[in-house]
Amino acid sequence: MTGIKTTGEKKMMLFSGRAHPELAEEVAHQLGIGVVPTKAFDFANGEIYVRFQESARGADCFLMQSHTAPINKWIMEQLIMIDALKRASARSITVIVPSYGYARQDKKHKGREPISARLVADLLKTAGADRILTVDLHTDQIQGFFDGPVDHLTALPVLADYVGAKVDRSKLTIVSPDAGRVRVADRWCDRLDAPLAIVHKRRDKDVANQVTVHEVVGEVKGRVCVLVDDMIDTGGTICAAADALFAHGAEDVIVTATHGILSGPAADRLKNSKVSEFVFTNTLPDPSDLEMDKITVLSIAPSIARAVREVFEDGSVTSLFEEQS
Repeated sequence: MTGIKTTGEKKMMLFSGRAHPELAEEVAHQLGIGVVPTKAFDFANGEIYVRFQESARGADCFLMQSHTAPINKWIMEQLIMIDALKRASARSITVIVPSYGYARQDKKHKGREPISARLVADLLKTAGADRILTVDLHTDQIQGFFDGPVDHLTALPVLADYVGAKVDRSKLTIVSPDAGRVRVADRWCDRLDAPLAIVHKRRDKDVANQVTVHEVVGEVKGRVCVLVDDMIDTGGTICAAADALFAHGAEDVIVTATHGILSGPAADRLKNSKVSEFVFTNTLPDPSDLEMDKITVLSIAPSIARAVREVFEDGSVTSLFEEQS
């Protein structure tokens, strides 16, 4: 006989960066485990130091970090943590990125522009990540940027079921804020058995966050319109779309988005908007200076935890997609 056989069992370990530890704690609670204690701090010059307080040798490691502001710092911290796990002899490293940074830079609009979403994927791979688990990428094509498995979860069931439970479905219309969201909006229509409308807009490519709304395609007069998007940053696009719906006779407008970035003038725009409710998930931490009654935050932790368990147990993450569709 040659070689040595072991009878050890697989071991799951969940790690979290400092960007959004509350979500990691929720996921850990769903899994019935604890987040691995980690020592992390910044040196005086801004360099990041990380050391895990438990051995990761031979473990299937899941490392969670949302790419929130300051986004470059948290991406760098995640890369350092991946490197630390690789050098600690982890059996596998799955990177959980609830909100993927630079996702909007997924293609070249003009010459001499970067494709930064691809660069982030390359950095994660080079650092040592074996797999990425993320939620509602800006475009599906980003999955192909990573040379390895990508589990692309969606918050649609969480958001749609919440809206469907509180709105008269006979008056409901699902609205895509632009042509790029039509496919997602169509899935909402199938789930809630509602008609579809589209807000046609044109963006000024030379000026960031400048949008001109042109027209509404579809029947929205007297309807409760639900605008569906993947992220809301400064709020300009979605508030302009809502104004267009009200101008065309909408009775009410509800806005839903997976990622509530809410930077810059977002607070004032959301506060002054006629939209009755903004619904987000907690893929990103809540802005501390944004306390508004019209904002609802739903937890994505159960969906992430189920996906983590399927990956760890060599199950089918695809089965989750089929349940969510």
